[in-house]
Parts: sequence; structure tokens; C-alpha cells
Amino acid sequence: MSQRNINAYLIRMKDLFDSPVPFRAAKRVVPAACLMGILGGCQAVVLSPSGDVAAQQRDLIVIATVLMLLIIIPVMALTVLFARRYAKQNANPDYQPDWDHSTALELVIWAAPLLIIICLGAVTWVETHKLDPYRPIERLDANRPVAANVKPLEVQVVSLDWKWLFIYPEYQIATVNELAAPVDRPIAFRLTSSTVMNAFYIPALAGMIYTMPGMETKLHAVINKPGDFAGFSSNFSGSGFSKMRFRFHGLSNAEFDRWVAKGKAGGQSLDRASYLALAKPSEAAPVMRFSSVSPGLYTAIVNQCVAPGQRCMADMMRADPAPAQSPTRRLRGAQYAAEDKYPANRK
Repeated sequence: MSQRNINAYLIRMKDLFDSPVPFRAAKRVVPAACLMGILGGCQAVVLSPSGDVAAQQRDLIVIATVLMLLIIIPVMALTVLFARRYAKQNANPDYQPDWDHSTALELVIWAAPLLIIICLGAVTWVETHKLDPYRPIERLDANRPVAANVKPLEVQVVSLDWKWLFIYPEYQIATVNELAAPVDRPIAFRLTSSTVMNAFYIPALAGMIYTMPGMETKLHAVINKPGDFAGFSSNFSGSGFSKMRFRFHGLSNAEFDRWVAKGKAGGQSLDRASYLALAKPSEAAPVMRFSSVSPGLYTAIVNQCVAPGQRCMADMMRADPAPAQSPTRRLRGAQYAAEDKYPANRK
């Protein structure tokens, strides 16, 4: 289309919207209709999760929003009220231009926000400690505690460029860009990264948790409903970031056993050589399954010593002759502070 045709089209559209009714109303209706159409395709998965941890986080968001709206809505309403009441053209006998103080009004203005901040701070402090990602979950949902004899499903997660590797040490299998777990069984994620910092996020399951090279983070969660859920990277990590997605399957125990059997029949073995090949950057990687995993592979990934001849970070730290209060030692202490807080997590 030529520039002349574009200009003519824009002029006609301007004349259309500047014309009398009904096109005057269209200026309000058309943008609203477009916005409704766009939002109609959205899925409010954060507000409708399928896991108990995500549900508790949803409740915290709702409570915080309602508490803040207790101030926001009255302020917005009073703004409109004052603008109408004290408009220049509105003769009001109660208008007092020299008024400058009201004890009752000052109490309302300061006490109401203060009480809301206290409530918001108390709720947030309690919930964020209870939902600490390093803390093992204590319940399957609001009505069911975790049984003492239930063993969590351990999943070792590695963020690669640009794909996700999941290792199941209990079953000695691994997958790429596909994750599964039984419904109502606690999941203990141990996460690291191969090269750059990333972020692991399944909105229906739990909150986001970062992955970092040379370090390990942890996340505990449980899925309460069967289904097929989206997982992705929520931290920009390069050109393939937008395609760094995977599917998370919530399965019954029988379906999960069949899924594990399918993985064991994959035929491929994930050893150090195949991991180094897998870790090379690639975009939109397909689902891959490995029927066996080399012992100690995840530990080597965390310690950045998968390749032959590399010295593991843990060995370098043990050989560090620095004093106990050196920055290096303080960094190591901060890295494992959460494990000290929850000793049951230690391996």
C-alpha cells in the first residue's frame, strides 16, 4: 500500500470517528470491545491454581489486594465527591476556605492506613514464612496433612540453554521439556543451572524459584488435580528464552507408573558425554527421554565439573585455606543457610 493510500485511509477513519452519532459512541465502544476480546483469551491460572502451595499464594494475593482496596476505593470515591461538591459552578453554603484542621479527620486519615499496613504486614510475614520454598510442605490441602510415612518425589531440575532437564533419582530416568508427578504426592525440587541464572515457574503448581550455576535452590510443592499444565522460564536468559517451555503432567499413581515405564523404555542413557552434548544451546527442543542416568551426574552439574579435567567447586571450597570469617566462607554459609534452617532437607 502506497503512502498516499495510507494517508487517505487515515483521513477517512478520522472523519468517521468525528462524525455525529452513532459513530461518536463507537469511539468508546470499539476500544472496549477490542480490550474484552483480548482479555477473553487469557487464562487466570494464578487465581485458579491446581496445587495447594499455589492456592495459598493466590489467597495471599487476594487478601493483600482487598486490604489495599479498603483505602484505594474510598480515596477514589471521595476524589469524585469533592470535585462535584466543591466545583466552581456549584454554590455550596458549607464552603469554608479558611478551614485547616480537623482532629477527627486526621485520625481517620492516619489511623485507617496504619491499621491496614499492620494487618497486611502481619499476614504477609506469617504466610511468606509458611510458604518458604525451602520448607517441606506439611499438608496436601487445607483438610489433609501429609502422612508421616509419605516419601516426597525428588526431582532434580537443570536449566539449560534453552531447555529444561528433569532427573528422577528414585527411578533413574530423565526427561527434557516434560515433567510429571502423581497427584497428592509431595514434590521436592532441587534446582540448578548449567550456565546463566534462570527461573523455574509452573503457575498452577507453586511460585517461581530461581536457578543459578554453581548453586542449588529448592522448592516444595504438591499437585492436587490431574491435568496438563504449562511450565516455562520466567527470567530472560538469551535468544531462546521465549521458547524455553515445558509441560507438567499431574497423573494418578497408575498413570505415573506407566509414564515412568515409558521413560525407562526410551533407550537413551544420560551420561556425562551425552549431558555435555545436550547442554549445547538449542531452541524449541523436543521432548526427550533417558532410560538411565549416570550416578552423581546432578552433583557434578551443581559443582560445575561434568567435563573431564574440571575441578569440582566443592573440592575447591574444602581446599580453601581462608579464615573462618573470610568472604568466601561467609558466602558458603549463606548458600546453605536454608538447609541449616530445615535440617530434614539435608541429604
